[in-house]
Amino acid sequence: MKIGFYPGSFDPITFGHLDIVERGAKLFDKLYVAVSANPNKTTMFSAKERLDLVKEVVKDIKNVEVFQATKLTVEHCRDLHATHILRGLRAVTDYDYEFQLTNFNRQIASDIDTVFLMTEGKYSYLSSSSVRELALFGGDVSPFVPESVKIAIDKKIANR
Repeated sequence: MKIGFYPGSFDPITFGHLDIVERGAKLFDKLYVAVSANPNKTTMFSAKERLDLVKEVVKDIKNVEVFQATKLTVEHCRDLHATHILRGLRAVTDYDYEFQLTNFNRQIASDIDTVFLMTEGKYSYLSSSSVRELALFGGDVSPFVPESVKIAIDKKIANR
């Protein structure tokens, strides 16, 4: 059984992330999506809110399971018997960071490979931070995120 592991902060999950999840689900028998807490990022949504949003967005993809990451990626991979880490690449600017992260993970767990998928071209410029910024300035985020995420963003902005 081929098991993949797709970690991310997903703040918020975008159509670019969803593109990677949908295509990754076709590559693996089981795909775990791990909602991570990155101490280097300031988030719009709490970890629980992000977890709930991701679960909602991927609920119809049968072989995908979403959970809150609490450990290093490679530790979760070992616990779940995942042999591959799934990562999305938007542009060459992502490559340097992903190259370093992949090699670091391989030093810790050489038996776990990383698989990269290029995000569909129409999402190559899209990032969660851009969506957050657009929302904070009153822009329409509906072309970039699923409807349930747009609603959550609108509520979050209204409550600020």
